[in-house]
Amino acid sequence: MNKRLLVAAGLVTLVSGHNLAVAKSTAKPTNADGPDRTSLPIAEPKIPASKVLDVRNATAPPRFEVKAPTGAPNVLLVLLDDLGFAGTSSFGGPVATPSFERIANEGVRYNNFHTAAVCSPTRAALKSGRNHHVNNMGAIIETGTAFPGNTGQIPNNVAPVAEMLRLNGYATAAFGKWHETAAWEASMAGPFDRWPTRQGFDKFYGFLGGETNQWAPFIYDGTKPVELPNDPNYHFMTDMTDQAVAWIKYQKALTPDKPFFTYFAPGAVHAPHHVPKEWIARWQGKFDQGWDKLREQILARQIENGTVPKGTVLAPRPDAIPAWDSLPEEEKRLYARQAEVFAGFVEMTDHQVGRVIKAIEDVGQLDNTLVLFVYGDNGTSAEGGRSGMFNEMTYFNRVPETVADMLKHIDAWGGPETYPHMAAGWAVAFDTPYQWTKQVASDHGGTKVGMAVRWPKGIKTKGELRNQFHHVIDVAPTILEATGLPEPKVVNGIKQRPMDGVSMAYSFDDAKAKDRHTTQYFEMFGNRAIYHDGWLARTIHRAPWEMTPRRPLVEDVWELYDTRADFSLTKDLSLQQPKKLKQLQALFMKEAEKNNALPIDDRVVERINAALVGRPDLMAGRTSLTLAEGMTGMTENVFLNIKNKSKTISADLEIPETGANGVIIAQGGRFGGWCLYLKDGKPAYTYNFLGLDSYTISAQEPLPKGKVKLVFDFAYDGGGLGKGGMGTLSVDGGKVAEGRIEKTQPMIFSADETADVGVDDATPVVAGIGEGAATRFTGKIEKVTVEVK
Repeated sequence: MNKRLLVAAGLVTLVSGHNLAVAKSTAKPTNADGPDRTSLPIAEPKIPASKVLDVRNATAPPRFEVKAPTGAPNVLLVLLDDLGFAGTSSFGGPVATPSFERIANEGVRYNNFHTAAVCSPTRAALKSGRNHHVNNMGAIIETGTAFPGNTGQIPNNVAPVAEMLRLNGYATAAFGKWHETAAWEASMAGPFDRWPTRQGFDKFYGFLGGETNQWAPFIYDGTKPVELPNDPNYHFMTDMTDQAVAWIKYQKALTPDKPFFTYFAPGAVHAPHHVPKEWIARWQGKFDQGWDKLREQILARQIENGTVPKGTVLAPRPDAIPAWDSLPEEEKRLYARQAEVFAGFVEMTDHQVGRVIKAIEDVGQLDNTLVLFVYGDNGTSAEGGRSGMFNEMTYFNRVPETVADMLKHIDAWGGPETYPHMAAGWAVAFDTPYQWTKQVASDHGGTKVGMAVRWPKGIKTKGELRNQFHHVIDVAPTILEATGLPEPKVVNGIKQRPMDGVSMAYSFDDAKAKDRHTTQYFEMFGNRAIYHDGWLARTIHRAPWEMTPRRPLVEDVWELYDTRADFSLTKDLSLQQPKKLKQLQALFMKEAEKNNALPIDDRVVERINAALVGRPDLMAGRTSLTLAEGMTGMTENVFLNIKNKSKTISADLEIPETGANGVIIAQGGRFGGWCLYLKDGKPAYTYNFLGLDSYTISAQEPLPKGKVKLVFDFAYDGGGLGKGGMGTLSVDGGKVAEGRIEKTQPMIFSADETADVGVDDATPVVAGIGEGAATRFTGKIEKVTVEVK
């Protein structure tokens, strides 16, 4: 190909006026190459007005149609959740992951690929090619603040690669977890600008939040909530895969020449670890050796298959995690079961990813598809703490679970009756050879994950390892280069901030290629680091299980590592090379300022409260909320906060002659929440405390026929968070029942269960009145008013 054609195709740039250098495709295409793709959407050509009277004597102008560049590949981007560096068998892990192995063996895998250490920041950076603070994703969306870099609201000048592809003629779809919509925008009131279907995707099937109950998820098809089938074997991982497979086949059946971009992002293997029994049974007894021995086994495999250099040693286990051999047998039994469930989850997830690959293969498109596997949006999660938990909501409400309590659920672990997480010792093992885990952006155990790329038309190499430093911000530039598209300067009328990432394509067929991503800052809840030319300076500000920092930011202790000679970060050189450390600390501040990472925000619990940190709140300043029948799917971020205070629920009902049953209003579900309902025609209120205790106040007589006003008053004891109080039921002004609720949840009911009027969707707050559609109210609800005092 001659110089003119290379430049026109946007694949090279001119250097010093003479030499050609392969680079990220930023050159503006010429007229010979077709439309200008640097300003999106592509402008329609101006067609002069016709002067011909009779259509029979006229010639129609060429039809304007946006098409992808000739030969542009399909793109499949797979992002798993909460699976660390040793999560795949290719990277020495204990769980067979044949789908990942296939892509790695038929392409290349990267052992120095990094994330932002937590969900939302990684996802926004991955799809935009810009650093997470530039996306206003300094942390997860639920902890957004008033400061730029941390608002949780993605700005318009960092358009995602999905929108770039869509506006260049691609069909686009996202399946699974999103977790990028600002917390106060995730309701039917919108705005929908940051929902998936306004962020570049024609199709979305999945959930908006950070996690979901895999047995009973709250999911959307586009912007419409999905009513789940009445199927006892339903599992979201299977459902979302079915949807993705069907969409891919549909696209290629109707528009075989149109390339697709599929973003497949399971909520797996994030807690809750929900897995069908048959997947768990395969792992029985295979983790009895414990997490210390497992780390040794993983490292040995990593060294043997070349994932890590010979001589790599294990980083020390965090002090808060006990040695396996020091544990009582009952604890070992519980923890081994937790690992069996997690392993089954990993294996099942990889199997479902394989089904997507098979679908692309079935339609004859696999060799024309760029496949990018990012098997983790951060390290494996240690948020289960020392012992794990049968209900993850206990973690967020600061309610410790005892081993004895958890052992009562050991046989049901992973099933619909549990909402479990595993002990942190397993997280460290699945992040081998590193010390730390998810949330710790200053350790490779928190940021580094398994990554593989397959693209037969663009990668000749098969089965090789790459050790160039890369980051999730490099994925979008890689996609653009592979598809022959320039990085747009304007998208939807908004001037774009240039991407921070670099294309990885230079390394596809050159194992010895010099690194092009040479500097990268990291920051998450005060844990921070800077990578530059092989050096890493870092500070551990807090562990995932610590709710407060170890020390003030200005007193943090910094460490220094040469990652080229110290793969697992075990040899701190800060005392030997203080000048180098000081240089890198200054570089961190420069990068942090440039990327809106300052001021550093190390608050954790406070950031959950919108009022404390200046995050928009739909309910800000309000003390009452009036609802109507059929209003469902209201997450806690868009519902009146009734926790730690007195409340009144007033319901105007109409009871038919045959009587009525069912839910009037409910919030939460099986693992924590409250519900006002009729059972056998009698009014009742139940408070479900984290699935551990339940308090019910119920009347003795059914409600009268006709119009009725039912009121529930709760008088909070006060004196702190999570206290109890007195509950009173009244019918038409007369008291019909009262009773004590001894304790309440102080922080959160659920990550994805919602408030619903006239039904209790997903899992039930109250056992014994049915589930889902079976809880629908059989009378008429005129209105329900919730008031707090």
